[in-house]
Amino acid sequence: MQRKQQQREVSPLPNIMGTILQSIPKDAEVTKIEYEGPRIAIYTKNPRYLMEHNDVISNMVNVIKKRIVVRTEKSIRKTEEEAREILVQMLPKDTELKGTFFDTATGELTVEVKHPWLLNNNPSFNLVELVSKTGWRVRIRKSTAIQSQTLQTINYNLKISSTERSKHLQQVGEQIFRPKLSEDAEVSLTTLGGFSQVGRSCMLLTTHESKVLIDCGVNPGARSPMEAFPRLDWTNITLDELDAVVISHAHLDHTGFLPVLFKYGYKGPVYCTEPTLPMMNLIQLDAIKVAAAQGKVPMYSERDVKQIMKQTIPLSYGTVTDISPDIKLVFSNAGHILGSASCHFHIGNGNHNFVYTGDLKYGKSMLFESASWNFPRVETLLIESTYGAKEDIQATREEVESAFIRSVNETLRNGGKVLIPIPAVGRAQELMMVIDQYMKAGQLMEAPVFTEGMISEATAIHEAFPEYLARDLREKILSTEENPFESEYFTNIEHSDAREEPLREGPCIIMATSGMLEGGPVLEYFKNIAPVQKNKILFVSYQVNGTLGRRVLDGSRQVSVVARDGKIEVININCATEKLDGFSGHSDYNQLMSFVHKLRPKLRRVIVNHGERRKSENLASSIHRMFRIATICPQVQEGIRLL
Repeated sequence: MQRKQQQREVSPLPNIMGTILQSIPKDAEVTKIEYEGPRIAIYTKNPRYLMEHNDVISNMVNVIKKRIVVRTEKSIRKTEEEAREILVQMLPKDTELKGTFFDTATGELTVEVKHPWLLNNNPSFNLVELVSKTGWRVRIRKSTAIQSQTLQTINYNLKISSTERSKHLQQVGEQIFRPKLSEDAEVSLTTLGGFSQVGRSCMLLTTHESKVLIDCGVNPGARSPMEAFPRLDWTNITLDELDAVVISHAHLDHTGFLPVLFKYGYKGPVYCTEPTLPMMNLIQLDAIKVAAAQGKVPMYSERDVKQIMKQTIPLSYGTVTDISPDIKLVFSNAGHILGSASCHFHIGNGNHNFVYTGDLKYGKSMLFESASWNFPRVETLLIESTYGAKEDIQATREEVESAFIRSVNETLRNGGKVLIPIPAVGRAQELMMVIDQYMKAGQLMEAPVFTEGMISEATAIHEAFPEYLARDLREKILSTEENPFESEYFTNIEHSDAREEPLREGPCIIMATSGMLEGGPVLEYFKNIAPVQKNKILFVSYQVNGTLGRRVLDGSRQVSVVARDGKIEVININCATEKLDGFSGHSDYNQLMSFVHKLRPKLRRVIVNHGERRKSENLASSIHRMFRIATICPQVQEGIRLL
């Protein structure tokens, strides 16, 4: 902590302010310049001028090499009631205004409309005029057909913590833009979880100036705390010494331990993509419910999850952002789930470029574009190896969809039920689109499809962030009346009391969380469906070693589960079980090798993680042999010098 206090004594803000004030015309009526986390915020009484003269800001960014945002001076902002009245008057009626969110910490007004495409090149609508009249910076978004309770809760908490957030952003800015103590370049990586294993992904990136924690997950299949949680005890640092936490995506094996950091007093920023915040919020809160249902004491409380909302700084893909005095971060599409990101760390003055792929899908799916690969520079690549064995070759999408149709039709025609344990985020939405498409085409037998409430909530979040979806899907949502996520075939189970309905039904499909049978609604269905021979359990996602899903998949015919009253219940598995790999959000062996090949001319070193030991070793060996690149496959609790 003393190191940071010393660095805070001299602030570079006066130099930045001086440069900006010299460059900006008086007509802009700039009243103050402040830190806003990783950005420099310019407050103006004349937003119209800066909106009509975009080159003024872009020229300044080129000079100071920092992100700049334009904010409106509070004195010119209309009250929320007045601003809404102006908005209603100026928005074309046929756009159908659905909602507004006023962020008083930043002066931004988010406007949700049903038909945003009607504003494109519309002579009757002038965004500059709207900003000028309301005094708020306006952002237009498409409203969702399903209202997301998660997004509403986040907005509410952001609203009531406006003062706290403003103070936090100011403090984060002071840390980021503090003077450097040293110009020496030295970079190391400490492995704290998720190396030679799947689960509890976590690592520490360290330079002379900075300490950045990357991911902070749990291992759902572990049976002891030493194996379940990241080895933060091994770093010999305090939470106060961390400059930032960077999250690649929302799954629990990457974010499940993050609320614990807040429980024990982490005060710094969390960086993730815009949809990752609501997604991890949804998943983390659900983990509390699952733990309680299993008779366990949750590791953290709802209060800790709410605190994450207040300290998170969401970023969009492709935005270069300072996160410490000597590290810039850029998120790129990883193709795994909504908002999943590969993290590009630009360290020092071009001294080293480190890319962490996170969970990677190097192949297009119905939901997402293939993972980005065109990084400007990469010296060290850290790549996942979930399917890193040579035999891990997934079927093509056409093949896996045909196999899915065959498998489901076979069970439904025999009068059985198909239970699909599935992560609520990503695979569920992908499979919903596949089911809808093939039922409409008459290739998949029509039958009721039941989904759990958490899947519906995750689907609403997908619809709220169309810019993170595949191009054709994004265009459908943003430019047409068609909603790809709504279908007459699906029935959402909102409450546990309604779970009897699909069990009373005849042939049907049930999609329920969790994807590895480690708690959640799926267990209630599993107990009823597993003993009946004509039924089927169909796995479409990775099953971590040690999980109930893995044991069932490996052939166990009798398993024990914890009942609602905390007692152990023995379940006989008489139904069929099957695994389809092609729907996975992870790359197979060929895709992983192709991804590395794309980066090969720039790479000096490849580090392999996120895979069972054998698979990580195989991928590391293959990369070294084929591309002649230095490759390592570390275990947990190793230190690696990158520069």
